[in-house]
Amino acid sequence: MKKIRKNVVIGLIFGALLLIAGFAMVNLGGNRNADINRKPAKYIFLFIGDGMGATHVATAESYLAYLDGENGFRQVSFTEFPVLGMAETYSANNNVTCSSAAGTAISCGEKTNNGWLGINAEGDTLTSVAKILKDRGYKVGILSSVPVNHATPAAFYAHNCSRHDYYGITAEIPESGYDFLGGSGFIDYFGKDGNRTGSEEMLEESGYAVCFGEKEYEEAVAEGAGKIVLCQEQSKGTEAKTYSTVGQAPGKDISSGEMLEKCISFFGDESPFFIMYEQGEIDWAAHANRTMPMIESVLKLGKAVETALEFYYEHPDETLILVTADHETGGITLGATETRGEVNLNWEVMDSVWTASGREDKLDEEMNRSLNAKGHIGWTSNGHTGGPVPVYAIGKGAERFGGRYDNTDIKGKILAE
Repeated sequence: MKKIRKNVVIGLIFGALLLIAGFAMVNLGGNRNADINRKPAKYIFLFIGDGMGATHVATAESYLAYLDGENGFRQVSFTEFPVLGMAETYSANNNVTCSSAAGTAISCGEKTNNGWLGINAEGDTLTSVAKILKDRGYKVGILSSVPVNHATPAAFYAHNCSRHDYYGITAEIPESGYDFLGGSGFIDYFGKDGNRTGSEEMLEESGYAVCFGEKEYEEAVAEGAGKIVLCQEQSKGTEAKTYSTVGQAPGKDISSGEMLEKCISFFGDESPFFIMYEQGEIDWAAHANRTMPMIESVLKLGKAVETALEFYYEHPDETLILVTADHETGGITLGATETRGEVNLNWEVMDSVWTASGREDKLDEEMNRSLNAKGHIGWTSNGHTGGPVPVYAIGKGAERFGGRYDNTDIKGKILAE
């Protein structure tokens, strides 16, 4: 894994010195530099690992250390970021949030009830950080490794008292005016009665080029498409998968990093942009207590973040990268035994089964529990859990994201107003 480059670290130190100098100027009666510093970054990346708590990340890093033949941890890209914070995740009506309520809190800056999107607990319509930036001239990309109209991406453009009204959620995409949306496909592609206009046709009538797979995407770009929805090829004309612990099909699906690369390339660097990317399978694997697919998904997120880092290295003074989660799922523990005392993780048995399966977790529920026990990996729940989640930050304004705060504060910290 690529380390944060030395010149970037030096730049961060130099930037900190400039920030101190700026504060000194404020104390001398001038605030111009401080005002400039508080403007949002020109390029903003917000990564959300759905269901990803600190221990999910630590589990993946422990596995990486095992692959290197060592005990301990090998960091993924975002845990090397210089700023670490923690965000509380409870919703308006529950200590344990769901993805729609948490996504709304992050994107819109207000708590709402579990199951609601883009409206607060009183039913008032909210405006997401993505929409605010769009209205300020930013290009906006909303990307996910799961369906385009799933809860987390929908929290940045939809307003609905049911996160399960997938067709209604899709119908709100044109109103957003966002420039690039990506995901595995659409849930409820034709509406519940099966007689409505398909999601693809509905969006194309609103000016979007809806692309399924690499070939259609390249054709749309060549034809000068202004707004794009990019989905996996296998989802054309049908329902996207709503649950899978297997992950992407090698050689067929567009990977996390590739989809992000396409969005960045589509935007270029002349105009400011905001990109939200969700890695959704972390949550799905954690719901099923599937350790190795969960790890694989965290590592995919790390790879996607590396793509953003490459852009950051070229624009270090204008780019902000955030990595966080909407909530934890599964209550995973590193080390699990029925008796007291320390027990070491057994990655050898976990990895051998994962490798033998072709990196597809085909175990039934009982066999999966047995594998977790042999590997000394503990899971306490098949649902969400209520602990705070980490926030990793690097770049312009990253210092605002240190410490502990509520997830509703993230929107304001991005906008710096």
